[in-house]
Amino acid sequence: MSTRAIALDAMGGDGTPQIRIQGALDAVADYGLAVSLVGPIKRLRRELGRFRAIPDGLELVDAVDVVGMQDPPLTVLRGKRNSSLSVCAELVRSGHASAMVTAGNTGAAWVAAKSALGMIGGVERPALAAILPKVDGHTLVLDVGANVDVKPHQLVQFAVMGAYYASAVLGVENPRVGLLSVGEEETKGGPRIRRHYLVLKEAGINFIGNVEGRDVFTGAVDVVVCDGFTGNVVLKVAEGLGEMVVGMLKEEARQSPLYGAGLVLAKGAFRNVKRKVDYAEHGGAPLLGVNGACLIGHGRSTAKAIRNAIRFADSYASSGVIQQIGEKIIEVLSKPCQSEDG
Repeated sequence: MSTRAIALDAMGGDGTPQIRIQGALDAVADYGLAVSLVGPIKRLRRELGRFRAIPDGLELVDAVDVVGMQDPPLTVLRGKRNSSLSVCAELVRSGHASAMVTAGNTGAAWVAAKSALGMIGGVERPALAAILPKVDGHTLVLDVGANVDVKPHQLVQFAVMGAYYASAVLGVENPRVGLLSVGEEETKGGPRIRRHYLVLKEAGINFIGNVEGRDVFTGAVDVVVCDGFTGNVVLKVAEGLGEMVVGMLKEEARQSPLYGAGLVLAKGAFRNVKRKVDYAEHGGAPLLGVNGACLIGHGRSTAKAIRNAIRFADSYASSGVIQQIGEKIIEVLSKPCQSEDG
């Protein structure tokens, strides 16, 4: 069992805490991980009473306040300082936990993690990194929602963080990094995108140039960097498309016995495709840039998604990638850059 626990925000997400509790129990049972379940302790005990067996690797940590999905992000620093989100971040800061996981308010998680853990030296803003399926594996896309607008040198920071995460956690050797644009040519995308291109070209990473939206899924690139607005659109479109394709196949099978028989014969392949497009397989997106491991999942995360988020958080925390990112950022910052003009 892990020497340090994963701090799980039991109150973050849609529905009752039972979903998060089940995910925590499954992570303890399936992966041998220790989990600190954070929330109002009386309610957690009452909810746990619905489950027959409580494993030794699960502990309860009291947090009286709950941050709702509609609460302003700064709530964790003002009106609800003893929220489950804040307590999770403090557990990581104190060393009691190696990572934190939440399916709650993304903005509030951003604030709580940054306030308690600080930033990696040289990184100005954290970036939310999502894992999307491609033909031969996965593509890491960042930012997907933490920063609506970014400057060229901040995109360099995102690129460095993404490259090291893809290498250390996802096992990609020498990740290919691309800048999301409207065309592959260096001149495409307008003045701002061209400035981004030039700065990334000098960053000392395996930058392959501009990539288009389709390249996220074709295998042409391993890490895609963009602003958070664009990245969030890509993420939500990809998730919606994946769910639609799976739903359409099920509907075709229901209406046609012949198609249904074909899907039964191809059950294994169908299951593998569904697994590749299912966000629950990874459970959450790492918040890269904060000086500690933090994963943020969907508000509608299932118990399976929570279980897998806990597993990925443990891998992230033990990978050493946070220290590697800090060292590489310092190296990049020490190089003169003449390309950025604002």
